[in-house]
Amino acid sequence: MGAAARTAAVVAGGVNDDPLRCILTEELRRELPPAVATLAAQLAARAHGAVAAVLFYGSNLRDARLDGVLDFYVLLDRVGAWPGSRLAALANRLLPPNVGYIEATVDGQALRAKYALISVAQFHRGVSPTALDTTLWARFSQPCCCAWARSDADREAATDAVQQAVITAAGWSAELGPARGDALAYWRALFAHTYAAELRVEKSVRGDDLVARDAERYARLLPAAWNAAGVAFECTVEGQLAPRLSASARAAAARRWTVRRRLGKPLNIARLLKAAFTFDGAMDYALWKVERHSGVRPEVTDWQRRHPLLAAPGLYWRLRKLNVLR
Repeated sequence: MGAAARTAAVVAGGVNDDPLRCILTEELRRELPPAVATLAAQLAARAHGAVAAVLFYGSNLRDARLDGVLDFYVLLDRVGAWPGSRLAALANRLLPPNVGYIEATVDGQALRAKYALISVAQFHRGVSPTALDTTLWARFSQPCCCAWARSDADREAATDAVQQAVITAAGWSAELGPARGDALAYWRALFAHTYAAELRVEKSVRGDDLVARDAERYARLLPAAWNAAGVAFECTVEGQLAPRLSASARAAAARRWTVRRRLGKPLNIARLLKAAFTFDGAMDYALWKVERHSGVRPEVTDWQRRHPLLAAPGLYWRLRKLNVLR
């Protein structure tokens, strides 16, 4: 099954009888802690009306916690609408997303968050079956929530994109997974492949943990996503699934995946190098990490915040003198 065959027409609009759309609409509209919604709205306000939606995802969503670092994706009409340098906007057009960090107090609660900046068009390309970079569709096939939207139409457009991410992931799970198995086996196989293709610090079984944490969700999602993706499959009374894929189709998929696997880590490294020049709030993020692990938070100047790379050597030696770094 090629990429074109996996591309599904996404239903725009409100309630409908598409099982996949119903599952994802419920997920994206779940109730969030008010502080999360407020912080998402504050992020959106930075672009003066050019933010279409803000998606909330990651471990804090899964665990319903506000400590640590919250994770947001900010979907913009155009990346240049976000305040910042022309260099940062150019870098984001060439290799999205740019990343930033903020600290804020909302209703007396101290919050920390990382946010990724990407245009709506870039997001749609990133979740397409033809995308060579696997990170976006793999991430948003996992649970997420629309924490803020400019309008109902923008919320539906964000749901369209998340739905396409799930469809893309499901298509690959059929091609890379076992010939027969339960739904969770296909998701575990998929995440094993995507984690191996990326530069990760997590253990190799991280994908298994993600699936086990939301097993019921992934079991419901796969048949609905395969139907939406046009994947023909059999289902036994024991709950075993078997996609109807020929040996030649699997071989072709393996060749396409090899391209993505070989590109994965170089793309991750390129983004890390780009972040050295474009990470908004990098100094505050580094200070929080130091404080979290050592209990020490050095004071820094505004100049050091504006020029984190130039300030890094001096900060390093200060931390050495404080015995924070050895």
